[in-house]
Amino acid sequence: MKRLLLILLLTVLTACRQVPEGGAPLATPFKTSEVSPDTETPATETPPPTSTEAALAPTAASTLAPDAWMQIPVVPTTVSERARFIYQRGLAMGRDPRHFSKIGDCQNVESYFLAVFETPEEYSLGEENAYLSETIEYYQGSFSRDSLAVKGGFNVAAILSPLRADPEKCPKNTSPLDCELETWNPSIALISLEEWWEDRPAEDYANYMRLAVDDAISKGVLPILATRAGNTPKVLALNAAIAQVAYENDIPLWNFWLAIQPLPSHGLSPDGFHLTFARNFFDDPLRMQSAWPWRNLTALQTIHAVRVGLESTTP
Repeated sequence: MKRLLLILLLTVLTACRQVPEGGAPLATPFKTSEVSPDTETPATETPPPTSTEAALAPTAASTLAPDAWMQIPVVPTTVSERARFIYQRGLAMGRDPRHFSKIGDCQNVESYFLAVFETPEEYSLGEENAYLSETIEYYQGSFSRDSLAVKGGFNVAAILSPLRADPEKCPKNTSPLDCELETWNPSIALISLEEWWEDRPAEDYANYMRLAVDDAISKGVLPILATRAGNTPKVLALNAAIAQVAYENDIPLWNFWLAIQPLPSHGLSPDGFHLTFARNFFDDPLRMQSAWPWRNLTALQTIHAVRVGLESTTP
């Protein structure tokens, strides 16, 4: 009851505003292959699980070095044995391998985020990214889904609060996160939550994220966490917290922050929160000076890498 009351008290935020297409100053474009650094964060050795309870327990008691998350590749290079276990357990529970869910705030609304991949005339992958077409086909229906756990103003406390769920689509006393997972029945969930209060510490954010991750895992859904854009001390602290939760749970991390560091203003509009906008033609160097094409592309690359890693017979 105390946990529920705390969540209910911490869920009032203003909604995000949409950002019109604008002209950011141009910087030297970079290729997809240049986004992810070669440096990988050392991983802990995880012994084979002896029980479901043991396999679902967080695997790393230690913490990442303060700036280690900055060197984590944009797109995951491996999928851990624990992530495989969570995914396979979810399939045994009846999770749909062809469904993924989006969890987050206005940076994840379907009109901007990923839905473009279900309208071929609205995007161009180019030759370099043509390999992603099989993942686009595999997850058709998930990209354009209007998630019940995505809304402007949502933060990591809000997705856990039944007061923030859609009363017309969600059962009573069901959180937005649980409602989306039970309604769409995904096997993986991309969790990207940029909103937070300036006066609350990053550790509070991390603790709520742990609750969300635990909830998804308990329901057989593999979470993929995402870092957020921005370079203020507060944002960097939140990103460190996000990476720590992913690290200790041995689950995939999409390091979006790193992907847009080379962009003008690091991909942010003048308000310091919203991303710069351009249409999603990933073979157009000028359009790729804006953050939204990179957000959609690297999210798709991450989903693809996780899908391939989960399906691979070699860890």
